[in-house]
Amino acid sequence: MSDPRSQALVRDAMSALQRGDHARALAALDEAGALDPADPDIPMNRALAFRMRGDLGSALKALDAALSLEPYSFLALVSKAAVVEQMGQHRAAAKIYKNALKIAPPEHVMPPHLKSAVQHAQQAVASNTQAMNSFLRAQTDHLRAKHQGADLSRFDECLDILSGVRKAYVQEPLFLTFPKLPPITFHAREHFPWMAELEAQTEIIRDELLAQLKVYWDKFHPYMQLPAGAPLNQWAALNHSPDWSTLHLWRDGAKIPANCALFPKTTAILERIPMADQPGYAPTAMFSVLQPRTAIPPHTGSSNTRLIAHLPLIIPDGCRFRVGNDTRPWVMGESFVFDDTIEHEAWNDSDQLRAVLIFDVWNPLLSAAERELVSAMTTALNTYDAGG
Repeated sequence: MSDPRSQALVRDAMSALQRGDHARALAALDEAGALDPADPDIPMNRALAFRMRGDLGSALKALDAALSLEPYSFLALVSKAAVVEQMGQHRAAAKIYKNALKIAPPEHVMPPHLKSAVQHAQQAVASNTQAMNSFLRAQTDHLRAKHQGADLSRFDECLDILSGVRKAYVQEPLFLTFPKLPPITFHAREHFPWMAELEAQTEIIRDELLAQLKVYWDKFHPYMQLPAGAPLNQWAALNHSPDWSTLHLWRDGAKIPANCALFPKTTAILERIPMADQPGYAPTAMFSVLQPRTAIPPHTGSSNTRLIAHLPLIIPDGCRFRVGNDTRPWVMGESFVFDDTIEHEAWNDSDQLRAVLIFDVWNPLLSAAERELVSAMTTALNTYDAGG
């Protein structure tokens, strides 16, 4: 508990500062600090007095003293950044502002007097991020010219991550993590020899879908169907909403005969593809329909042992798909396979519905032995869980 004498001295110091008497304020704060050396507010007030006197070096030392007593003080950190910035060290200030923002109070509980400080910190960090990014690019441009024609997309992403322009995305499986599988957003098509044949069947699958959409829309159901009481988080707008609807041909490893009977050609095509095979988990194959002006928020999938394939079927202009730092449009006649354990999201910004065929395949970087063992392991887990 603070010493009442030190608190009285702090009040005297604040009154002195209001009168512009910096010497009296600092003297009172020195006395208060001797009485209560563990109170971080005292060196914070000393820093204020030094700043008002124009002694930035002493203000910085006082703020370091406050941070030694309370290292996670947002106010002390943002004040230190402001002093460093005032001293003309903008890059160093931006680093301190960046650390301060990590511990800033949530916006809904942030005191009003801190909001402008947070906004300034954000602007300083953003400005430094762009400046650093431009500097690093300029310093490496001569080597880029040397390697003209080489695929430098990974390096470009690395530079953007280092400078803070982009985020480093990692795999975040909700269920099963298989170690040492690289976090590749979109996998190279040479891993999937069946892809060309699938793409050649696009019109057949599309025509079958269009015919059934007119008759069997009631067979489609909202993809998100969270139970009552479950936290909705980013899914509030889409929970039980037909804006994102699906019709499953396979679900969690089980074929759905009634639905497959509606799409015999599509079913026959999928049966020729080596989909993932995990009883109780995979494959899943479905038509996914996204209504106009609808977005699917950022999320991640269940396991990096399998990847997700998309075949575009109805793609109006204004449809995009992001996995990690890679964003691309769907293109008719071109399928792709991605790792859905990396954060991904989708947009249909058009005035028409968007439809794709979605199914899962094994991650090609798993060996045949690993696939068999993963399948056996997850089957055993189902058995274990069913045992009560």
